[in-house]
Order: sequence, then structure tokens, then C-alpha cells
Amino acid sequence: MIDSHCHLDPTVFDGDDGVDAVVARAVAAGVSHMFTVGSGYGFESAARALAVARRHPNVRCSVGLHPHDAAEFSPAAFATLLQLASAPEVLALGEMGLDYHYDRSPRDVQRNAFRQQLRAARERRLPVIIHDRESEGETLSILREEGAFTTGVLYHCYTGTVAQMEEIVSEGGYVSIPGIVTFKNSAEMQAVAAAVPVERLLVETDSPFLTPVPHRGKRNEPAYVPFTLKRVAELRGMDAADLECQTDANTRRFFRWE
Repeated sequence: MIDSHCHLDPTVFDGDDGVDAVVARAVAAGVSHMFTVGSGYGFESAARALAVARRHPNVRCSVGLHPHDAAEFSPAAFATLLQLASAPEVLALGEMGLDYHYDRSPRDVQRNAFRQQLRAARERRLPVIIHDRESEGETLSILREEGAFTTGVLYHCYTGTVAQMEEIVSEGGYVSIPGIVTFKNSAEMQAVAAAVPVERLLVETDSPFLTPVPHRGKRNEPAYVPFTLKRVAELRGMDAADLECQTDANTRRFFRWE
């Protein structure tokens, strides 16, 4: 089983319960591979993600600048990011996108950082991992304008509607379902999980956030992704083992992960 999106950042998992222990627990739980995202904990999270992927052969990573941190975007920072992206352990750029819920960076700055990363991904033939919160369709419009679907688009932690999912999939995109799908008040996400074409479906933890039931309230980690997969399988009327094979294949196809 693969956790397609987690943040194995040493600033979150540290001390005796650090990244190495988290990876070991995941493997013991049947989660053989993890994709750690080098975005979301400041600009330096990209280098930290690459270091984790280099230390663990069953971990691959992305590098990027989260919309929360878009104010850190500069030519020098972007050049460093692109240098990191040349490493063989880096299989994607992101997560990137627009977040109009928190607006931690000005919206014009978010848009610029997003477009610059999309152009770099297209030039390097790398897929992109998308964060979209309350952009009212602007994220999808920018993806279309920048030709992002030609190299691969994954909406991680998808929280939109079925209709919006269908638009993304019609362009060739993928969606990833987090532990929210196990919550009682997640009817919309459960509908998406049941409706998304199975060949475009991934599962994730987004750890350390969004811990699935029955561990809700604890810090999330890759070892808990089986609970999300099991719930999605129930919603789709599928055998969990069959869905595991499919989502693993989808993850490897999207990231071109040999």
C-alpha cells in the first residue's frame, strides 16, 4: 500500500518519535511506500523532504512552494527549488495552488508563485500536486491556461463537489481522498469517493493532519492510510485488496514511480 501524500517533515516528527520511527510503523502496518511532500512548512521543507527520500529507499518526494508560503517566492528561492527538483528522488512539483480560506499570502502573490511553478513543471515534464481551497474555480482555470494537464495534475486532499471532480477528471486529472472520508459529517467527500473513476483515484493521509477514524484526535501518520482505503472501498462496494492494487497502480502511474 502507498500513502500518496504525507509530510514526513522532521520539524513535525522529531526526537525519539522521529521520521525513521514513523516510516517503520507504516511498513509494519502494510504501508510499504510513502510520498512525502516538500511544501507546506516554509521554503526549507523542500530540502528536508528530499533528505528524507534519500535516506529511505521506499520514500519519494516532491518539492514546491505552498500558497501559504508564496510570500517567500523570489528568483533566488525559485532557482534553489528547481535545483532540488533535478534530484532523481523528486517525482513532482508541489503542493502548490491557491488558498483563499486563510489568505496567508496575498492573492496576487499566490497566483504568481503558482503560475511560475506550473511553467517549470511543464518544462521539466513533471506532474504537479494541487492545493485548492475556496478559489471558486480559479485554480482549475489557471491549470488549463498553463497547460498543466499535459504533464499530470493531482488534486490532493480533494474536498470539492462531484461536479467539480468530474471537470478535473475530464481534463485528465486525478483526485486523492484523505481521512476526512471516515468522518460522519463528510457526505460530500463520501459521494466523491464513490463516484470518481477508479483509475483516477488515490488515497492519502496528509499526515500529520486529518487523522482517520478510529484514530481521530491523534497526530496522523502514514500507518493510518489503510483506514481511509477501507472506507473508500466500502463506499464503492469493492474488496479492499482490489482497491489497494488499483490505487497503488494509479499512484505509480501518476508519479512515474518505478
